[in-house]
Amino acid sequence: MAQLEGYYFSAALSCTFLVSCLLFSAFSRALREPYMDEIFHLPQAQRYCEGHFSLSQWDPMITTLPGLYLVSVGVVKPASWIFGWSEHVVCSIGMLRFVNLLFSVGNFYLLYLLFRKVQPRNKKFF
Repeated sequence: MAQLEGYYFSAALSCTFLVSCLLFSAFSRALREPYMDEIFHLPQAQRYCEGHFSLSQWDPMITTLPGLYLVSVGVVKPASWIFGWSEHVVCSIGMLRFVNLLFSVGNFYLLYLLFRKVQPRNKKFF
């Protein structure tokens, strides 16, 4: 039964990633310009991506901590070195949005771990 649980989780994670990729693709094609709060966040993320971490360049309209920007830089910069991508590609809207797609997969895994913690195996679902 535990082995089946692993297969079910892998299938669910794969389906979630596939649906997320399809939605990402559709939204990226439809929304080529910054949308909603991306108007504020995108320029700030691009500054971080270019290596400008100065507080004097912080947009006062942003009220969140810079964690996602730092993680984005930590994900996309190594990709640029490995694949030889230009700065323009690495700091683009699409690439920075893709980091959020990766976070959605991570959130799915965290939800799975929380579910296993709350619902131990020896209990029945019904």
